[in-house]
Amino acid sequence: MTKGIYKRGNVYWIRYAGLDGRTVFESSGSDKFRIAESLLIQRRQSIKEGKQPEIKKIANHTFRELAEKYLSWINGRQKSAQVKGYIIGQLLDRFGSLPLRRFNTVIVEQLQTDLMNRGLKNTSCNKVLNILKHMFSKAVEWDMIESETLKRIRKVKLLRDDSKRLRYLSKQECHALINNCEPHLKPIVITALNTGMRKGEILNLKWDNVELRNCFILLDITKNGDRREIPINETLRGVLQRLTRRLDIPYVFFDSMTGKPYKDVKRSFKTALRKAGIRDFHFHDQRHTFASHLVMSGVDLTTVKELLGHKTLTMTLRYSHLAPAHKVKAVDILDNALNGRVQNSATIQKLYNPIMQELAVNA
Repeated sequence: MTKGIYKRGNVYWIRYAGLDGRTVFESSGSDKFRIAESLLIQRRQSIKEGKQPEIKKIANHTFRELAEKYLSWINGRQKSAQVKGYIIGQLLDRFGSLPLRRFNTVIVEQLQTDLMNRGLKNTSCNKVLNILKHMFSKAVEWDMIESETLKRIRKVKLLRDDSKRLRYLSKQECHALINNCEPHLKPIVITALNTGMRKGEILNLKWDNVELRNCFILLDITKNGDRREIPINETLRGVLQRLTRRLDIPYVFFDSMTGKPYKDVKRSFKTALRKAGIRDFHFHDQRHTFASHLVMSGVDLTTVKELLGHKTLTMTLRYSHLAPAHKVKAVDILDNALNGRVQNSATIQKLYNPIMQELAVNA
């Protein structure tokens, strides 16, 4: 090993003589020898130039300090701040005064095991672990912990995702659901089926975000913290035009008795499902219905991704198995192009039209 480099546990440390001749001991913060070697070269070069290196010393922060700073940071930045706050509160009960440097793979794996023993699904366990990992990622950025601690936590693998459930309605079921909705619920369901918007996005939708003339809905802040533009098809446009609009109420959907937006429509939605004879279906599954019918109608996955507001294509790929016919059509288009045959324009339009009007479902 190069002189001046040694190991403490899994981390490489360096030592060198400062300007005053005293030996300086410094952690590289890494288990990679090359990183420690590079740091040592930099420090020796600084001494050679007559500069005393400034060593960043990190205080021994507790998990409670990190939690408070993280909660303050996500507030206003992330739509899921409330849910994350609840989960972090649970973590505080467990790790409150524990120093951040004490966290390691064993401690986090034990947390994962305890969550599983409590009966939490793999998806829920992974959500907790992802929040914890992100907290420590920010802790490194905020100089509250060395990167080596984060690496130990990241070694804990996520559990196999058990949320592969993909329930969507057929066209007949869509009509049955809408026909059995109460008057206040009907336009909400039609909006969900024709836009793929999340329940919170629909119930909090304001007229300022609806442009009927140009036929689009602009969501300023979504779950992912991004702006999203959603086209309005003819069916939805007609429904929105028929809604009662009050100048003193900014919301599109509101309780006529209170003048306030609906907090939830769980009860009336459940009643509509029962009357329609539809089982094993949740409000969020209307989003799956929207995406599934787009894919089955031949809309490409990239367009579906943009309409759903997914940050990456990974989430959208769950619908890819619904498009075998689309793949056949795509290969046929290539065959016709390479062999000089004229492709039917209707087929091309259906294959690449980003707004599939056939999806429009109404009563």
